[in-house]
Amino acid sequence: MKQVCVIGLGQFGTHLARMLVKMGCEVLALDADEERVDAVRDDVHRAIIGDARSYQMLQTIVTRTLDEAAICLGERSIEPSILCTLNFKRIGIQTIRSTASNDDHAQILRAVGATEIIFPERDSAERLARRVANPDLRDMFSLAEDYRIMEIVAPHKLLGKSLAELQLRKTYDLLVLALREKDAEHFDFLPQADTVIRENVILMVLGRELDLARFSSIG
Repeated sequence: MKQVCVIGLGQFGTHLARMLVKMGCEVLALDADEERVDAVRDDVHRAIIGDARSYQMLQTIVTRTLDEAAICLGERSIEPSILCTLNFKRIGIQTIRSTASNDDHAQILRAVGATEIIFPERDSAERLARRVANPDLRDMFSLAEDYRIMEIVAPHKLLGKSLAELQLRKTYDLLVLALREKDAEHFDFLPQADTVIRENVILMVLGRELDLARFSSIG
């Protein structure tokens, strides 16, 4: 079971901690605010009141066996997240993800050891912008480099044809991971080549952002 420490239990950090538990992770939640800690105590494996800016405090509850740290500090001051990142780096945590308020903040976090930077408001705005610009686009998730996973209502030109006929890998350099009916709750992963694309089917496809944009515009 992956062990993750979530620092900062504001709206973003609290939601992240609860989602990680649902996804099978062992979560240690930490915040200096007693009320915030109490609010998630029953939802995570351990919830501790403490200030992660203190190296002495942090090293009493975190060891190198921790897989990841997620620093979700939303204060306007950039100092807390920088100090937290430094402390986790000193302890020896290899994967440190931190929220940032702007590009300068992100650059400093990377310099002191953060392995991934998260812009909660910016990322949410970008995902919303994609859906506004293309109503058929349901969601898009970033992967390594410029690869993305996109959920999109099947374009009209695909209807009535099988995946084998469409040859999306050859034509658009895309891989179909899953599909589901528009009103269905769950995706059917790894569909067979003879699966026919019907109206109101949502596709989950993997590819580079440029190829995904080309695919979503075929109509």
